[in-house]
Amino acid sequence: MKLYRVEAIIERDMRKFFRSPALMMTSMVFPLMQLIVLGYAFGGKIKNVRLALVDEDRSAESRVLRGRLNAIVQGPQTFRTSEYRNLPDAMTDLRAGFVKAVLDIPPDFSERVLRNEKPRLAFIEDNTDNFTASGILERIQEIQTSLNGPVLPPLQSGESLAASMSGMFSPERLPGKIEIQTVEVYPYIEYIKYLLAGSISISIFVVAMIGGGIVFIDDKARGLHEGYLATPLSKADLVLGLVSSGAIKGLMAGFTITIIGGLIAGIERLWDPVRLVYLVIVLGVTALAMISFMFLLMVRVSDPLVPRAIFGVLNTLLYFPSGAIYPTEGFPVWLRWISVIDPFTYAVHALKNLLLKNTGFEGIYRDVGILSAFAIVLISGCIALFKRQI
Repeated sequence: MKLYRVEAIIERDMRKFFRSPALMMTSMVFPLMQLIVLGYAFGGKIKNVRLALVDEDRSAESRVLRGRLNAIVQGPQTFRTSEYRNLPDAMTDLRAGFVKAVLDIPPDFSERVLRNEKPRLAFIEDNTDNFTASGILERIQEIQTSLNGPVLPPLQSGESLAASMSGMFSPERLPGKIEIQTVEVYPYIEYIKYLLAGSISISIFVVAMIGGGIVFIDDKARGLHEGYLATPLSKADLVLGLVSSGAIKGLMAGFTITIIGGLIAGIERLWDPVRLVYLVIVLGVTALAMISFMFLLMVRVSDPLVPRAIFGVLNTLLYFPSGAIYPTEGFPVWLRWISVIDPFTYAVHALKNLLLKNTGFEGIYRDVGILSAFAIVLISGCIALFKRQI
């Protein structure tokens, strides 16, 4: 064994390593990114959740309650209220996922408060997301505790209700003991059902990573890509063909995991034909968006090590901020912005609406539109950057 020969091998390998800055950055940045993203993606305080408020009483007593709600909005900011004229409209948006809970003030609220006849508030929660629902309910219960005043003594003969309340009522408290009736819209949701949407999305992402990154770059490294360049195919033809092929593979993988995972998790009415059509639509646009995203990242890359090196980075950066495991309302502001531009977010939201709530088209149209626009923009970028030469 000659030492200088070993040194030559070390020198060659180190030169190769330093010629791949992306590989260097990934090896050093990935552990820090994993620490930061995972550290802030779990267990944060729920903030700025949309709470639907239906005030059917419109009285001085309900205004006291609304003032306490506004204090939460301005203070802890757990939720922000959106007022609805009637309960059916609020329930429609709750089932579609536009609001997370509904607080209904019934029309006889003030009367029951003044008569101390157990005034009730209805808290209707979307229990498919227990983290968020529990966070909102905790704040509502704090308001309940702060509003409940002393119990009025029984009326004496000839005494008016106003006289009995004298000195006991203040605009900050109500004389009747308020009760909260909690209503869960859906049957109990096991956590395995909650995780199903994220598992489907990650399966499509893995196919996109392989089909849109590793296979494409391996074909270029082996010279197989040169066969396309010898044909009269345009850049648009090549990009659309490769992206469409990857999207079909992603759709097949996603649909397979949907069926198998749905049976394991016990999703009810999984074979509903209308629901299956909507699932295929969501899975199709999700696969198209993810494959176009990966293709755009790899369209100018030639080193086969790059897609393998950044796989863990992309997995952490896209999967965990999507709300697949913990609601995005518990993220810090910077992580929420990542979730806004993350295609995983919209795929997970649409799949949860279909699999956990069976909402129909009203629960997925926004997500489908965003994913479709996402795919169109990225495919346009792929065509612009694609080099039709070696």
